Amino acid sequence: MPVRATKRGAERTPLEGRYDVLICGASFAGLAVARELAGSGADVLVIDRYEIGERQTSACAAPTDWLRNLRLEESILQTFGSLLVHTPGRSYRWKLPFTFSTFDYRRLCGLLADQGDFTFETAKVESVTRGGAGADHTVHTDRGDLSSPLVVDALGWRRVMGDLDGATVQPPDARLSRGLEVHPAGTSDDLTLFLDGRYVTPGYSWSFPAGDEVRVGVGSFDPRIHVKDPTLALCEAEGVEPHGFQGNWIPHQLRPATQDEIFFAGDSAGHCLPTTAEGIRTALYFGIALGRELRAVHEGRQTRAQALTRYHAFSARHARAFRWLLWVQDQVGHVVKRERLLRGVIGTISQQWIVDRFFNRYLAVAPPEFALEQPRHATPEPVAA
Repeated sequence: MPVRATKRGAERTPLEGRYDVLICGASFAGLAVARELAGSGADVLVIDRYEIGERQTSACAAPTDWLRNLRLEESILQTFGSLLVHTPGRSYRWKLPFTFSTFDYRRLCGLLADQGDFTFETAKVESVTRGGAGADHTVHTDRGDLSSPLVVDALGWRRVMGDLDGATVQPPDARLSRGLEVHPAGTSDDLTLFLDGRYVTPGYSWSFPAGDEVRVGVGSFDPRIHVKDPTLALCEAEGVEPHGFQGNWIPHQLRPATQDEIFFAGDSAGHCLPTTAEGIRTALYFGIALGRELRAVHEGRQTRAQALTRYHAFSARHARAFRWLLWVQDQVGHVVKRERLLRGVIGTISQQWIVDRFFNRYLAVAPPEFALEQPRHATPEPVAA
């Protein structure tokens, strides 16, 4: 498990103050928001209970063009142009229309943070007092109170600043998947997916090589199904030692991107794609979009109310794609537990034209070109009535 490196004892001094923008959460989404504010003159504070890059919670893979477009190439460990899919009794290799890369989490977070212009502090967010229309919010942490008119919750699936009676339901009743993986030493040339009921039925398993380690894990779409034993079984089948356990809950349903004049990005907004549980590029994508809106507020080109409306609408426009992927996800369990049906389905969709069509449409949900599209100083277009 990751080792905490947060401030302790005498280093844990009181923390207070007012900031132009307060970003709670220092992983993909939060750092992407901060990146878009660089050079705006905004006084930005980013807080997280862990140090930047300290706590990896995923297999850390993303479309290579996303990493290139954000100038994060130095974090890449390995790149893949195909996906090897194992089913009971037969395997398929899908040639992908674009490449995926595994990367070093700490290195990527450091590179992304270097593109920002902000103060960082370790602190645990405990609650928030909303200031109402146009007023500052107060975020209560274990080190003191912080205030800002622009507050971002990028803290993850718990949606700390959301409404527990509505947007957030705790596991195992929440619309969450659960995943667990290990990081044994080893090498491989294959990005591998397992659709095999021996490990999990409503979900999938994986093996993602990353330089001198292989990230092996199991994910269940049903949060009530535990995945430690299946992960150990997969390690035994693959001949690797189960070292370096890490796990997380994964939202698989889009949540409101704004609530009570607070902005949400990444897992706190459900910005994790159903079926694949890919949440890194979507966190970057929605984080960039939010950062651009907040920059426009700070520079006086729009109000907070306008930014809330625009960002909420931007996120909501992706609801159809998320619903479609959730429908696909709901079918996986029915297919995986019927081996003949599974082989028939995978055999059919393994035709190259289908692979190309699916993955190109899938990439278009959060296209890498978005990172390059809009200059940071551009004036937002008005929201359609």
